[in-house]
Amino acid sequence: MPASMKVDDEVSLSITILKVLDNGMSSVSIPSYSFPFSIDTPTRAKAGQEVDITGFVRRIDDAKGRLTVRIEGGGLVSADIEAVSRGPAATVRKSW
Repeated sequence: MPASMKVDDEVSLSITILKVLDNGMSSVSIPSYSFPFSIDTPTRAKAGQEVDITGFVRRIDDAKGRLTVRIEGGGLVSADIEAVSRGPAATVRKSW
């Protein structure tokens, strides 16, 4: 668990894209989250690819070792604290 996790901290979750849908959404799998979830499909994403999504901590349950994260444009997700990493997902920079 990242040290001193607090409400409103920005975190990232590593997810796996299960299926890219025709409407621009993707069905994804989030570790320790046992429900179907969908997000806007990242550019050039394919099924089976792992991507990072960012969100903000909304609730921390130390007794159960879980926290609730608000995903940008996706809603609330409750996941194990070990499934998140501190800080936003790294951005990819291309040099042409």
